[in-house]
Amino acid sequence: MNDYILYFSLTLGFSTLFSMGGIGAAIALVPLFNVAGLPINLAKAIGLFVNTSSTITASVMNFRRGVLNVKATLPLIIAILLATPLGAWLSQHVNEVWVKWLLVAFLVTSGTLLLFQKREARFRFRSPALLAALGGGVGIVSGLLGVGGGSLLIPMLILLGYNAKEAGIAVGMVIPFSSFGAFTTYLGFTEMDWRLLGVVTVAAILGGYFGNRIMHFRLSPAQVKKLIGVVLYLLAAKVAFGLLV
Repeated sequence: MNDYILYFSLTLGFSTLFSMGGIGAAIALVPLFNVAGLPINLAKAIGLFVNTSSTITASVMNFRRGVLNVKATLPLIIAILLATPLGAWLSQHVNEVWVKWLLVAFLVTSGTLLLFQKREARFRFRSPALLAALGGGVGIVSGLLGVGGGSLLIPMLILLGYNAKEAGIAVGMVIPFSSFGAFTTYLGFTEMDWRLLGVVTVAAILGGYFGNRIMHFRLSPAQVKKLIGVVLYLLAAKVAFGLLV
């Protein structure tokens, strides 16, 4: 019971925080679950389902408010849905250490751009082909690492001209598909703890609800942008720490 309380609390706290920036919490929860005693592939699978649960809650809320543009995100959805299972399958054969160091470098670069780039983008790239290519690349990396990919997608979309809140809403629509695609692939070579999965799913749904309400009603686009930048720095520090210890 104590273990379930621990996993519930971790999932609720991080899902709330990361949903505020439109980012799934798996990138933080996977190493934390692993440190708490879960095998790494089980931690990845559960973390991916947490992403699905928390972000789909936010997507439903955004859809009901009329702020979700499904048509605009369709190229991202299709590309990520196809690419994440491939990345998850590759995780059995690729050395994750090098991939994670590349991820650390990307997160630091993206966080720096978001926190210190003062000029707003004067262009808006919405090419379906470009979005599909972006989704495919992010899908492979996110499946490989067992994360949803929001921390990669949001800074890229902002640099392509998306408003910070708009990027968070768009990614919140995409992440359930990328996470669930990778989750089903990990099930093929991972023994699942279904009771634990149920416990963290409840926490993830609650976290997605609370985080989305805070993002939508309490924060301006500039504040969301800064929050995402700080979160990316924290993610980079967490991944690097896990590699060094």
